Amino acid sequence: MVRRSGNRFSVNAMSAISTKGRMHFMVFTESFTAEVMCRFLDRLAGHFDHKIHLVVDGHSAHRSKKVRDWLTAHPDDVELHFLPPYSPELNPDELVNADLKHSLPKQHRARDQTELAAETRRFFRRRQRQPRVVRGYFGGPHVRYVLAENPMSF
Repeated sequence: MVRRSGNRFSVNAMSAISTKGRMHFMVFTESFTAEVMCRFLDRLAGHFDHKIHLVVDGHSAHRSKKVRDWLTAHPDDVELHFLPPYSPELNPDELVNADLKHSLPKQHRARDQTELAAETRRFFRRRQRQPRVVRGYFGGPHVRYVLAENPMSF
């Protein structure tokens, strides 16, 4: 979630990053629900001709029946791997979130949700063109396990 101080609006974003420097993302204004997660999984699966392995936290949307049903219906597309509870330091996507929050313009604050969504999309598109930066998200001491234990990456 991206919030701007003094403003009463926000947008949400989710991303999938790979050790090869690829990034896929989705920016949305509604709450993060199982329906939103399934929409992201549909979009993600449509980009590949092989199974994708996603490391996710224990959010209720990730564990929902709707998502489990989606995964059952798409066994060759996506497999989820759950982090231990209360371990955000193990989630490389948390480094993406921190980067996003530090990269939003400081001088020009978004005036509304549409502008904030556009700024957020610009950040993700810029990072998509910077695979070196995306690979760098896996350099932290707590997330290097992805490099050592997961040779499958998109």
